[in-house]
Amino acid sequence: MESKYKEAGVDIQAGNEAVRRIIPLARMTQKEGLSGSIGGFGGVFRLGSLFKRPVLVAGADGVGTKLRIAFMMGVHHTVGIDCVAMNVNDVVVQGAAPLFFLDYIACGSLSPDVIERIVSGVARGCIESGCVLLGGETAEMPGHYPPGEYDLAGFAVGGCEEDELLEPASVRPGDVVIGLASSGLHSNGYSLARRVLLTRMSVETYVPELGSTLGEAMLTPTRIYVKTVLEARHLLRSAAHITGGGFFENIPRALPPGTGVKLERKAIQVLPIFRLIQEMGAVDEREMFHVFNMGIGMVLVAPAQHADVVVSISERHGVAASVIGDVVASDGGVELC
Repeated sequence: MESKYKEAGVDIQAGNEAVRRIIPLARMTQKEGLSGSIGGFGGVFRLGSLFKRPVLVAGADGVGTKLRIAFMMGVHHTVGIDCVAMNVNDVVVQGAAPLFFLDYIACGSLSPDVIERIVSGVARGCIESGCVLLGGETAEMPGHYPPGEYDLAGFAVGGCEEDELLEPASVRPGDVVIGLASSGLHSNGYSLARRVLLTRMSVETYVPELGSTLGEAMLTPTRIYVKTVLEARHLLRSAAHITGGGFFENIPRALPPGTGVKLERKAIQVLPIFRLIQEMGAVDEREMFHVFNMGIGMVLVAPAQHADVVVSISERHGVAASVIGDVVASDGGVELC
């Protein structure tokens, strides 16, 4: 008896339909530098005259176990935004403007409708961060992923002039630490958040403190900080994206040897979702700051005289900001005061 690929679980026609739906979404993100179109073996982006002394900065990241909330809710567009945000935020903290993005979606059974919704979020994130959706891969792997589940990762490449790079070496004691407000959990700490919250309530539970259902709050997309950082770049020393590892792991990555930071605990506006996790799970405060962003999705390090201007730039882009600490001479690390 003749065997067919579809009988083995791979639907080529569904894959073709998904590509057909993705193409117009990718076209929405076009900008200078794009060469060719979706459908080739590799995406082509020409630097051309964008930079005189170009430096490329690349990053790769995924959405993590936040995807489990998407599966439970049947909501798939927001994680596409997350995927872009996690990557472009990593690129822009080094001073690079995101140029292009590629996504990777792996699933057990390909649904063109679900793929379209995921990529619609990816396209939205690309538009917000000013980069091209250059291509990607959708892999159908029957037997490897359970029905209705998938994995999502992405890759971003940014560019800047060599002298525009934000590097820790320029940081000095006396500089200030400016916190940019997060939109919620972003895409980190979901294993702990799910363990605490979903053992006590369902994603459909309306939580007055959150002003939404638990699932809606947990699916709030990661905030994209590209516009703020690029406009303020000339005023900054360095920056850190508060992702996995929270404050204690990420801020030191933006500091040179011999320095640390003192953060004012009262200056950090902790969001309700984090208070809920801490109270329900009886989680130690230090552990909370080691796992979650606690309401600060990115920190910018700048000379004290530039602080007010940087804050105003951020707020003009719709992101609340404030000085939350100082750089000090020390053996490194982050101190919560």
